[in-house]
Order: sequence, then structure tokens, then C-alpha cells
Amino acid sequence: MAETVIAPMVGKILAISCKVGDNVAEDDTLLTMEAMKMEIPVVAPASGVVKEINVTVGESVDADAPLVVID
Repeated sequence: MAETVIAPMVGKILAISCKVGDNVAEDDTLLTMEAMKMEIPVVAPASGVVKEINVTVGESVDADAPLVVID
């Protein structure tokens, strides 16, 4: 079952550490975002394969925006 990783808060995408097709383990860092002048790692909630990446580096996102889909 696919799981969508959402943005924990409003921020800007600084780096993307995965690509579509990558196998990821639970707690692997998927991307890093900046919010309130802090770098926040966004981690995989479960193991699986990255199916979609819905953001790009430099993009500003709202809280709860879909970032990555893991299946």
C-alpha cells in the first residue's frame, strides 16, 4: 500500500536525497527542507520503493503538502 510523505510544516526544499525507483528503509532521509531558519530532515515512515517525488529543490511548500510517495 502506497504511503504519501507530507511536509511537516511550511518551508523550502533544500535537497532531495532519493530518486524514483530507489529502495528506502524506514527512517532514511528522503529530503531536507528549511523552515524557521532550521534544516529539517524528512524521513521515510516505512521501508519501500520511491514511486513519486512531487517537489523540486528550491520549491516552497505548505504544511501537509505531498512530498514523496513510497510503495
